[in-house]
Amino acid sequence: MKDKIRQELEGIDIRFDEPLKDYTYTKVGGSVDYLAFPRNRYEIVRIVEFANREQIPWMVLGNSSNIIVKDGGIRGFVIRMDELKSVTVSGYTIEAEAGANLIETTKVALFHSLSGFEFACGIPGSVGGAVYMNAGAYGGEIAHILVSAQVLTPAGYVETLDGRDLRFGYRSSILQENGAIVLSAKFALKPSNHTVIKQEMDRLTHLRELKQPLEWPSCGSVFKRPLGHFAGQLIMEAGLKGYRIGGVEVSEKHAGFMVNVDNGTAKDYEDLIAHVISVVEKESGIVLEREVRIIGEDSSAN
Repeated sequence: MKDKIRQELEGIDIRFDEPLKDYTYTKVGGSVDYLAFPRNRYEIVRIVEFANREQIPWMVLGNSSNIIVKDGGIRGFVIRMDELKSVTVSGYTIEAEAGANLIETTKVALFHSLSGFEFACGIPGSVGGAVYMNAGAYGGEIAHILVSAQVLTPAGYVETLDGRDLRFGYRSSILQENGAIVLSAKFALKPSNHTVIKQEMDRLTHLRELKQPLEWPSCGSVFKRPLGHFAGQLIMEAGLKGYRIGGVEVSEKHAGFMVNVDNGTAKDYEDLIAHVISVVEKESGIVLEREVRIIGEDSSAN
C-alpha cells in the first residue's frame, strides 16, 4: 500500500508510521500509518478520494491541543491542516482556513481593530478545531461570531454551512456527528478601539497564565463544566490536586488540568481521568463529563 500511496498521491507530503506524540500537546500517542500534510484543498480531496476508494480510514487533526491519542496509535490516514493557514479580512469579516492558528487569528482581528474574538486570544488550537468543538472561554464562544464554514463531507464534497446549520452546543457541533471537516470559516466582528481590544486581550492572557499550567504538556481543560459547578473545584475538593498515575498528574496549579510531568503515556491519562471521575462522583454525586477527545487504539491492539 505504501508504494501505491507514493504513486497515486505523488507530490503530497505523506509520512509513514509517524509517532503522533511529536505532534500532540500532551506529548503522548502511538504512530499513525499515514500522516498527510496537504498544501491546499485539492490535495485534501485527493487524499480523501483515495482513502475512500481503497477503504482506508481517515481523519483530520487540527493541532491536537484538546486530544489524547492512545498509545496504539491510529490506523489509516491522519490529515494535518498545518499548511492551510491563510487569514483574510474583508470589512468586518475575517475568513480563516482550518489550519490557521486561533491565537494568531485573534491578533489579526486586533490589528484591524475588530472586536468579538478577544475571548479566544489564549485558546491553543486551530480554527478548524475551534469550530469543530465550539471552543470558548471567558463567556465567549465560536458560535457567537461564526457566519459560515466551508466543509468537506466524508464522501469528498465541499459544502458551505451557515452558522445555524452547525447546531452549536456547549463544546459541540453537528460536525462531531456527521464526520464533515472544516476547510475554512468566516467570522463576523465589530469595529472597536484598538487600545480597548488590546487591553482586554492582555487581561485575558494574564488570567490564563495565572491560572493554567502552561509550563507542562497537557490536553487543556479535561472536563466540561458541570451545571452549577466548576470541574476544577470539584476535583480539588475531592483531594485530588497533585494526584499522579504514572507520569501524568492532576495539576497543582489548576485541578481541571492534567499535566505530563514525567514521560507519561496515554494510558496514564486515561487511568487518571477514570480515577478522577470515580472519586468526584463518590465525593459529590456529580459525574464529570470529558471535554478532551480520546482517539486511536490501545497499545495491545497495535
